[in-house]
Amino acid sequence: MDTEKLVIRNIGMILSGDMATPILDGDCLIAIDGKIHAWGAEKDLDCEGATTTIDAQGVTLAPGLIDSHIHPVVGDYTPRQQQLHWIDSTLHGGVTTLISAGEVHMPGRPKDVVGLKAMAIASQRWYENFRPSGMKVHAGAPVIEHGMVEEDFKELAEAGVKLLGEVGLGSVKDGKTARQMVDWARKYGIQSTIHTGGPSIPGSGLIDADMVIETGTDVIGHINGGHSALPDDQIICLCESCQSAFEIVHNGNERAGILAVNTARELGKLDQVILGTDGPAGSGVQPLGILRMVAMLSSLGNVPAEIAFCFANGNTSRQRELDTGIIEVGKCADFVLMDQAQHAPGKDMLESVQLGNLPGVGMTIIDGVVTSLRSRNTPPATRLPEVV
Repeated sequence: MDTEKLVIRNIGMILSGDMATPILDGDCLIAIDGKIHAWGAEKDLDCEGATTTIDAQGVTLAPGLIDSHIHPVVGDYTPRQQQLHWIDSTLHGGVTTLISAGEVHMPGRPKDVVGLKAMAIASQRWYENFRPSGMKVHAGAPVIEHGMVEEDFKELAEAGVKLLGEVGLGSVKDGKTARQMVDWARKYGIQSTIHTGGPSIPGSGLIDADMVIETGTDVIGHINGGHSALPDDQIICLCESCQSAFEIVHNGNERAGILAVNTARELGKLDQVILGTDGPAGSGVQPLGILRMVAMLSSLGNVPAEIAFCFANGNTSRQRELDTGIIEVGKCADFVLMDQAQHAPGKDMLESVQLGNLPGVGMTIIDGVVTSLRSRNTPPATRLPEVV
């Protein structure tokens, strides 16, 4: 089989996704067979034999963005808003990976144990077999219900399920029962997320800080509410006491999101901050939701833009144990190429984002393959990369 070699040259800036070193030296990056191989100064790299060459035209390259909290159903369609091609639109917002927090909007969603396991396995399979517009969708996230036993989690894991839907969206609403099921899931390598705040859909309920702490999930889902946030003192308590990822979402309470990021900064826990949209939802679909969160937290939370971008890729990669979202040899060659939007204030793309503006996306790449060109959703970028 022939080797596929991608060479991206004339890069203006490389964002790493790693908060420790958010900006890397170099103007060129090479990927081989869909994996990152090398980066640095073009003159120091072996660029011969490229099967695809991209002239970045001086724009910024970053790891593809990750939406840590979505509610997919099937394919590129959501019955929540009767919308087609929402995943393709999200790709045009620079997102290359989506993570399900439960396929809760499926009409007739089964709540019996046999049915919920069957749907979770089927959902995992259909997004594994079909990637809308190339997007990576990690799905098949069952919502836990009363009657589940340890063997159910073992069976789910053996079938390829790696996620739980939001704890609290099903019939299990007490911390003791939820903790037992989360522990069973963790034993078999299934990662868990908990709904935080007031009810979002019929059948869900209030999940307060005490239950979040007692349940002990791997991710505190929408710490800023989805939609209704917890009182400030409970949000601060969660930031202080939990080692879990703090997920801040677009469809939550913006003020609570700023409180969470400010508290995380004071505690030295910014590395635990990850981002999601929590869509499709009653608020609609947000193709630019992750970029909007980066701009909001940078501008109103006083976070340098290069760090805020880490919330949207590298932090999520580490917390979610993914093989993408960071510039590292051997990681997936999933990238977004973006530039300062035309006529947006600021001396460069990062300063413009820190002033609250969205960048213009010029290209996305997944597994070393170009998946979109100029975004139809972001404001137009000042410069655009080209396949040459």
